[in-house]
Amino acid sequence: MTKTMALVVVLAAGLLGGCENMTPGQKGAVTGAALGTGIGMVAGGSFGTVVGAGLIGGAAGYITGTAIGNK
Repeated sequence: MTKTMALVVVLAAGLLGGCENMTPGQKGAVTGAALGTGIGMVAGGSFGTVVGAGLIGGAAGYITGTAIGNK
């Protein structure tokens, strides 16, 4: 259990630290994909539905992030 928790903390720190030099569009895509996938999983969708929700969320997040970054 302790090794698993340590691995999760290290991976989370790596993912959060790796986003430092991303453009607003890229950050929006990551956030949108995570939210779309999470919502698809919570709703109890099949694998294809969850992947589709992640892709749609990523695309919407990229568009929104790019629009915000261009202002």
